[in-house]
Amino acid sequence: MPLSVQASEPPQNCDICPRLLGFRTDNQTKLPRGFNGAVPSFGDIEAARLIIVGLAPGLNGANFTGRPFTGDYAGDLLYSTLLKFGFASGNYAARADDGLRLNETLITNAVRCVPPENKPTSEEINACRFFLKNLITQAPKVELIVTLGKIAHDSTVRALGDKVSKLPFGHGHTYQTGKGLTLISSYHCSRYNTNTGKLTTAMFEDIFKTARERISETIDG
Repeated sequence: MPLSVQASEPPQNCDICPRLLGFRTDNQTKLPRGFNGAVPSFGDIEAARLIIVGLAPGLNGANFTGRPFTGDYAGDLLYSTLLKFGFASGNYAARADDGLRLNETLITNAVRCVPPENKPTSEEINACRFFLKNLITQAPKVELIVTLGKIAHDSTVRALGDKVSKLPFGHGHTYQTGKGLTLISSYHCSRYNTNTGKLTTAMFEDIFKTARERISETIDG
């Protein structure tokens, strides 16, 4: 499949990763009304000062609705938090047409297609980093990136040209990257992490409280 060297979004029928393509094809039969494609980023790349990077679309969430973090528990927690701290406006109703708006924020995934068992391979993560790197490069106003989970964090660090050994994942870790951007890592807002107590609502909100404060400082300054 020919792609522009500057492409920041894969086509819906992306065929770069054979395993993911096969899984999507199977799901077109099981979930015929679903999006079942490479899920595009959500938000305005030209206006985004904050980029949020997740792992990959959920089978019955973003893979079905066609919008990142929309339709499953992770989205319930993420979007309620973004609304609380002014990174989103409107109402989240777990549908791509619910009218929710992002404010100077862009949401994407390290891997754009749903992987079996929510576990992309290293080869799939590496292949999709092409889009992540271009997305960050083409966002003229981005100042801060929040990564949700270790896979998203590590892939983002590599997309920025930094070394994971120097910027290791850890919940609440904050770094200045070689590209001059602030990077904050968080546990993923999955139901598993919240059910086990690994991530609480307060812990997650603290990540975006910090993001809000840092972005507001640049506005005031």
